[in-house]
Amino acid sequence: MNVDLGVPYEAILKKAIEKGYAGNQTEVIRQALLTYERMLDEEEVKLVNKGIELEMQEIKEGKVKTKSLTAIKKKYKL
Repeated sequence: MNVDLGVPYEAILKKAIEKGYAGNQTEVIRQALLTYERMLDEEEVKLVNKGIELEMQEIKEGKVKTKSLTAIKKKYKL
């Protein structure tokens, strides 16, 4: 794959290699992609946790009706 990143990004690649963070451009790009993937995963976890927090708040405020595990098992004959 050949990609033209442009001058500012090529300067970043060169700097990372010169500082010893990676041995070549491919390694820099792989590391960047892995970092980006982790960032996306962390953001997804934050969003899920925020959703859970909001749901728990609604439950505590009585805005959402809950059922016991026993009632659910009975309903679905588990």
